[in-house]
Amino acid sequence: MAAVTYKLIKQCPRTGARLGKLITPHGEIDTPVFMPVGTQASVKGISPEELEALGAKIILSNTYHLFLRPGHELVAEAGGLHKFMNWNGSILTDSGGFQVFSLSDLRKITEEGVAFRSHLDGAKLFLSPEKAMEIENALGADIMMAFDECTPYPSTYDYTKRSLERTTRWAERCLKAHKNTEKQSLFGIVQGGTFADLRKKSAREIVSLDFPGYAIGGLSVGEATQTMYDMLEETVPELPENKARYLMGVGRPDNLVEGVMRGIDMFDCVLPTRIGRNGTALTSRGRVIVRDAKYAHDFSPIDPECNCPACRNHSKAYIRHLLKAGEMYGLRLMTIHNLYYLVHLMGDIRKAIAEDRFPEFREEFYEKLAGNRC
Repeated sequence: MAAVTYKLIKQCPRTGARLGKLITPHGEIDTPVFMPVGTQASVKGISPEELEALGAKIILSNTYHLFLRPGHELVAEAGGLHKFMNWNGSILTDSGGFQVFSLSDLRKITEEGVAFRSHLDGAKLFLSPEKAMEIENALGADIMMAFDECTPYPSTYDYTKRSLERTTRWAERCLKAHKNTEKQSLFGIVQGGTFADLRKKSAREIVSLDFPGYAIGGLSVGEATQTMYDMLEETVPELPENKARYLMGVGRPDNLVEGVMRGIDMFDCVLPTRIGRNGTALTSRGRVIVRDAKYAHDFSPIDPECNCPACRNHSKAYIRHLLKAGEMYGLRLMTIHNLYYLVHLMGDIRKAIAEDRFPEFREEFYEKLAGNRC
């Protein structure tokens, strides 16, 4: 029995949207779900208690960054990531692959793994499938991701084919190296770039290894939005219905709605916290750049349809003042609002699927944006 399992509850009869439940050692999560990103064992600007209060059930932490600092051995000594960061919900850790491969001028890929230099101090380091599993087992997250090669965009067909085949071989090595199978589940990752036949090839190879869940990687890395949707339509039908489907690194509201329509259950992205710290809010009517001068005398909430603490208690004018003055409270309010918005957007999506009105919900979502898509 896998440590993490997925239960399909209902599927929209007119689209691929799915209502489900992800069962983990640290609780059950209703899906589709958005996972806030806590890169370094902390979601920037918000406490675990605040995350729980806004409705988050699962967060993502970054293997690469925790490997570099403070080190997986220290986290294990603290009793694992849950105890280290005082988070009682579920945790997913990525493999570090995306971060390592983004260091294009600081790393070298071989069949054995990736040699790279730390972005912190230039130290020479090496990450292999076996090392990634060692780190993730030490961190103790409920869901671990296999170490894959994140194919850059654009890439040639031949390079993409070689890359995905290496990802398959590395996935096999990850399965052999994964030790704590009773308390942690390992998900496989599908690659294949923007080539439909390679996406299908990768999906079939990874599915044949019988992971308890599957991620789709290598999208939202620079390709056109429609291309991402096309690749989902080619890939998702190759994935089993009785296991979770995770689209990595995607968090734009319209991308979430479209991903759900194509059968995706899990999403994550740094977007809500990153743009929030820069003064931009996600709302039911599109993005609102609270820093803009036009909001200096606007005493209405960021989003009148939102019930987060920022919208209940403060105006755009006040939050803009905090941001312009460099007050930390302003950054925190923006972070809380954006995370609340995405977590509750997913809740609204789940309700729509349950009530057999997801297509209508999608239409209403775009009508509210009034041509100003996020």
